[in-house]
Amino acid sequence: MIVLFLLIGIAPMMVQSGIMIRAYQQSQLESRMQEIQNQCTILSNKLTRGAYLTSEPRDTLLDNEVSVRADMLNGRIAVVDKNYRIISDTFSLSVGRFNVSEEVIKCFNGETTTRYNSRDRYASLTIPIYANDQNKQIEGVMIVTASMDGVLDSIVTVSERASFLHLILIFILAILVVFLVNLLMKPFVKLQRMLNRVEEGNLEEDISSHEYKETERLTEAISNTLKKLKAVDQSREEFVSNVSHELKTPITSIRVLADSLMSMEDAPVELYREFMTDISDEIDRESKIIDDLLSLVRMDKTEGGKLNIAQVNINGLLELILKRLRPIADKRNVEVIFESIREVTADVDEMKLSLALSNLVENAIKYNVEGGWVRVTLDADHKFFYVKVSDSGIGIPEEFQDHVFERFYRVDKARSRETGGTGLGLAITRNIVLLHQGAIKLSSKEGEGTVFTVRVPLTYIP
Repeated sequence: MIVLFLLIGIAPMMVQSGIMIRAYQQSQLESRMQEIQNQCTILSNKLTRGAYLTSEPRDTLLDNEVSVRADMLNGRIAVVDKNYRIISDTFSLSVGRFNVSEEVIKCFNGETTTRYNSRDRYASLTIPIYANDQNKQIEGVMIVTASMDGVLDSIVTVSERASFLHLILIFILAILVVFLVNLLMKPFVKLQRMLNRVEEGNLEEDISSHEYKETERLTEAISNTLKKLKAVDQSREEFVSNVSHELKTPITSIRVLADSLMSMEDAPVELYREFMTDISDEIDRESKIIDDLLSLVRMDKTEGGKLNIAQVNINGLLELILKRLRPIADKRNVEVIFESIREVTADVDEMKLSLALSNLVENAIKYNVEGGWVRVTLDADHKFFYVKVSDSGIGIPEEFQDHVFERFYRVDKARSRETGGTGLGLAITRNIVLLHQGAIKLSSKEGEGTVFTVRVPLTYIP
């Protein structure tokens, strides 16, 4: 930002300065050329009135006048007659020689010329000399060469002073820019310090900066992210705690049963058989918890990634699931109804989707009333297929409905343990549906039953 602001400030200043110096230089050169031309025109008029070209011998006063004028111009003046012969030269180098240059010829034709040689820093002019004031016939040409060193030296002086002024202005601008950038960046530096404290582990750090709209939006986004991180951290702690508790409970029961058996002397065989049956049930429960945890871990690893996608007939998949679960329903005297609106084929992971739908139907059977019913409905449109699992069961109170998809969450813990639930089934189902880029929705009233609706795309796009 400092470099950018300095460039924005310096570039226009340098461009403007360069333009002004060039304009000043051009103006000074033109002014000097006009001054030389005016002085030489005056001298030419004097030579015309004094009949300098025709009088013999020539007037020495006029020769002195020409020499003085040449010295004043810090240059050289030569006079050429109508025969192109040089009759006078302030440097006394070319007297008697001929000059038939283009400029001299043009001047005899009435066209004065002015030329500036930037490399050698001099100006050259041709001025006509007339026969007399009344007769404007050109009798000769005055060739003037004048040094421009004085003008160019003054321009160099102005440029040096301008450069010095530029340095002062750049120094002042640099101080202002550094101050301004520090002022502009202050909220971001403050925000950086806050984030450094968060990086050190202080997730409770209050991050807020309202100086700019940008920093305000940024701090809001960071605060929301931190809230989610805290929630994830808390969820992880709760999950670890729940896992520990769920895994420890069957082991504790097994330990109590085993200790009870070992403390008895001459216990009857029936009691041994009963205790061993309970131990076996607890082992099965422990195994089911571990299997469900492994399913969750495997899904977490494949999240956003690899599913074994294939074209699957959903009608056939649901019929197979219901066939497998009907014996459980018959034991509880629950009627299972399958309603297929249309034939549906979709891109899904058959094994994972089968697990998700089985969990929903099995829960509908387990948490139902005696003589109740479970209805599974399949329908589709041009983009999605829908599986609705409704039951006549006990329902879920409204205050618990937002938590039923959480891991190890149970509405009725006592009944869940009686039915062999681990509290992971709905969490697994939700993860599988999300992996398929679908959605799951719950609708329930306590004592009136529950409806789970699953929506999954017909075509899976990674």
